[in-house]
Amino acid sequence: MSVTAPAIRTAKRVDRFTYAIRNIVAEAKKVEQAGLTVRYLNIGDPNQFGFVTPPHLIEAVARAMRDGHNGYAPSPGIAPAREAAAADFAARGVKVSADRILITSGTSEGIELALTALVDEGDEVLVPMPTYPLYTAVLAKIGALPSYYRLDHTRDWQPDLGHLRSLINPRTRALVVIDPNNPTGAIYPEAMRRALIALAEEHGLMILADEVYGDLAYDGAVPPMAALDHDAPIISYSSLSKAYLAPGWRAGWMAVGSSPRLDPALAAIKKLADGRLCSPGPMQYAVTAALTGDRSHQITFRQALRERATLTTARLNAIPGLSCVAPRGAFYAMPKVELPKGKTDVDFVLGLLRAKGILCVYGSGFGTALDEGFFRIVFLASPQELGAIYDEMAAFTGEFLGA
Repeated sequence: MSVTAPAIRTAKRVDRFTYAIRNIVAEAKKVEQAGLTVRYLNIGDPNQFGFVTPPHLIEAVARAMRDGHNGYAPSPGIAPAREAAAADFAARGVKVSADRILITSGTSEGIELALTALVDEGDEVLVPMPTYPLYTAVLAKIGALPSYYRLDHTRDWQPDLGHLRSLINPRTRALVVIDPNNPTGAIYPEAMRRALIALAEEHGLMILADEVYGDLAYDGAVPPMAALDHDAPIISYSSLSKAYLAPGWRAGWMAVGSSPRLDPALAAIKKLADGRLCSPGPMQYAVTAALTGDRSHQITFRQALRERATLTTARLNAIPGLSCVAPRGAFYAMPKVELPKGKTDVDFVLGLLRAKGILCVYGSGFGTALDEGFFRIVFLASPQELGAIYDEMAAFTGEFLGA
């Protein structure tokens, strides 16, 4: 083979695709190769920090494998899992039948199926800013455009409804709502949720309600958005990844609202689901075990998260030059550093990594401006380890700001 042969060309869509949460790991590996230990606060994986998948879920998967459930599953998912999800939604105030539920490879696949089914090339989707970068990555793949609506950090990261309304145009097709929110840890009050539904109805938009952290609000589970209006155009999402401590199983579920006007969307999503055959079969048996079995681990987990959130908020707000809105759910905080002139959030995050071995994610990876100074922290580490990390973060911040 000729060494001068040209490289195989790649698709242009790849140039539009970014995923900062994972991409920044390459920089961390360089730091490790230089001999510095890295503390990874970039990915929300509870299992990496000592939180354990409930035993009855593990047994359900193992039993399914032993019983021979290792072949292809039905494309929408096995009936017991879909029925358990429908019953769980009903218990939370959402009327949806099992035939309107799909079991997916995590919520991520469900989101990609819906966006691919609903949005044409050149269409726009309203996504929060800061956002979870999966949405912008999927939109880049399908040739659609994100339209960022502000979450206001001066108002506990609530959506700016006026800004949201100003972005809607004839090409707008859907509204993404992440509540409880990743990356900010915010929770929206009922009045805000109703306002978002009313806005979607007014403009004929589908709502993608990303509610994977719904059981991880510190004051107790947050009701699904669809419980507020049974006829609203809402697709609801959840999974085993976070509240059931099994992110690597890639087991999620989505419910397409019961209104007949969503029947074409449901049919399109199922058609696409047929093309990928199925989500992992044995793990689907854990969905039933999770939704019908013991959930006491969530009480302990929420208590642990509240403790870490309180510590994180107090410690970060005590660092000169940093400020942090208190999270109310999940395990993320989105602090802000007052950047010196000419510096960016990337400068701060990479500087912290190279100087102290602490890996966070710069806010511009979630859609905020480079010069705003936001960054995201995953606070799943033990309180003792977090305390040590925040000591080092304080020292670095003082040096970075020239104190």
